[in-house]
Amino acid sequence: MNKPRTLLVDGDIVAYKAATTAETPVDWGDGCWTLHATEQDVIGSIKEFMEHLIESSGCANVVTCLTGSKNYRKDIAPYYKENRTVKRKPMLLGFAKDYLHENYNGRLEEGIEADDLLGILGSSSFENVIWSIDKDLLTIPAFHLIDGTVQEVSPDEADYNFFYQTLVGDSTDNYKGCPTVGPKKAEGLLNKKGSTWKTVVDAFASQGLSEAVALENARLARILRDGEYDFETKEVKLWAA
Repeated sequence: MNKPRTLLVDGDIVAYKAATTAETPVDWGDGCWTLHATEQDVIGSIKEFMEHLIESSGCANVVTCLTGSKNYRKDIAPYYKENRTVKRKPMLLGFAKDYLHENYNGRLEEGIEADDLLGILGSSSFENVIWSIDKDLLTIPAFHLIDGTVQEVSPDEADYNFFYQTLVGDSTDNYKGCPTVGPKKAEGLLNKKGSTWKTVVDAFASQGLSEAVALENARLARILRDGEYDFETKEVKLWAA
């Protein structure tokens, strides 16, 4: 008899969506506006969304992955996500995360992101299913809940997506990838020359950049997999070719 699957949910995304949706602008007249939000609205949004995910996945259990207060990628590159520091966060974001943690089996590891915890747990067992709208999670060989159906991302597909992400970078996370290489060029390189580290290094070299620069981008793009984080020592095993 198969063991019931567990749905691994990107709690950062659920919390942000719920806290943002709960905010309502109020016009008090005479040019005075305020933002209004209630905890009950946040709770209602979370319950509705989580129930939908659990039902769509067919999973019997759920673990909600959340980001801790520290991030090891900052030690690799202090500029990582530096562009987000001035952006206002929803008022009840903290409440939303706490509610998810308490009511939907929340889990976090200080020093790594929710994405990493999803990647580690998702790649450790085929009894787990990952849900996230972040395309970076497609670099993880695992079962994923995509558009309401459970689909498998194979190891080859995951590696292809990882090398692709290293090449194109991510403006949201503030790392640039390889200059002049956009989505179409990255696909062309990987499809023609092979989905390998050599293809990535050669692309960076063509722009006068060293393998060390390519490696820095790869380590920022890398979502941790099973075996790349020690839960006892809290140490990350940085990716190496």
